[in-house]
Amino acid sequence: MQVLQGTGNTFMLKPVVVLSGLLLVATVSGCSLVEDRSERYVNAKEGQSLELPESADDSRFSQSMPIRDVKPADASKMYPSDIPRPPDMTSDILDENYVIEELDGRAWLLVNDVPGRIWPAVNTYMAERGLGVALESPQLGILQSELANFSKRARELVELPDDPSAEEQKVVVQVRMAPGVRRKTTEIQVRKLDVADEPGELVPWPGVSDPSELALALQKRILADLGEFLRAREESKSFSRAASGMVSDPLVRLISENDEAVAIRMELDYGRSWAEVSRALTDSDIPVVDLNRSEGWFQVDFRTEDERDPGWFSWFSDKDAPQHTHTVNLIQRNGAIVVSAEPAPGYTGSRTTPDLLTQLFDYLY
Repeated sequence: MQVLQGTGNTFMLKPVVVLSGLLLVATVSGCSLVEDRSERYVNAKEGQSLELPESADDSRFSQSMPIRDVKPADASKMYPSDIPRPPDMTSDILDENYVIEELDGRAWLLVNDVPGRIWPAVNTYMAERGLGVALESPQLGILQSELANFSKRARELVELPDDPSAEEQKVVVQVRMAPGVRRKTTEIQVRKLDVADEPGELVPWPGVSDPSELALALQKRILADLGEFLRAREESKSFSRAASGMVSDPLVRLISENDEAVAIRMELDYGRSWAEVSRALTDSDIPVVDLNRSEGWFQVDFRTEDERDPGWFSWFSDKDAPQHTHTVNLIQRNGAIVVSAEPAPGYTGSRTTPDLLTQLFDYLY
């Protein structure tokens, strides 16, 4: 029987085409056909233990692949349902503990602890270095030594000549402790004073001093020695109730109106305030586009990561350069520095000036 050309091939290909289509559909939709059981074991309940007949020999039965006990609390950590707590901001300071900082002719030792715990250790330091403590004021945070001229160890510390004489200048050392700008920190300063005789009262501590290069270098050497002493005694710190009464009002305050931040007040001089705001911008990863210390402003880029992301165009261009979105201003007012912020003209992003001030305050204090 004669068959028309092409009819035989079409008849045989139909089952093949149908089968190929089914395979393609199964492959594409495989994720929906197969159940995702990756989290089943996390919430699975413990089954009943296997019970053997009384006549069975227990020694002949054991686990071929033992499974260690896992507490339910440990298993739940694999898929946490709540947001983790933010880290303590002061923990970042641990990497910079016992560091000497310097600004505008002033040097201080930054310690990550409250003054009440530092005070007894500094007392011990002065005694062991031969300085002693002649006068003290825990409220002011000042320790004043005896005359350093009559102790060999004290003479070496303050760099007096090896051969004492009756005509040499009398010297005492003052140590001042105060709560730091950042929370739970202490800033320690020292100074060498030339006196006619041992003072009968505390010598007033000036607000801002401008020591010579030699005097500043000596201060930093004593602070470095004190830092090493405190580091070695970290495990044996005690607490002073008297020093806990030290003036500890925060030096940085956030001013709010209607539950929104409007400014930051800093009880510091202008130079220290400028340095602290600059540090806070760096620590919070806010790029500075431009700045002017004499006029008191920082131009910053406070966009979100999504706003900075150029998207697909990043494949064809360099990294997006910082843009001026906000201006941070420092103004002297009533013996303090007031930090405010304002958006740049034309900025239409989602971040506001209260957001910027709140983030700065978190890193300042």
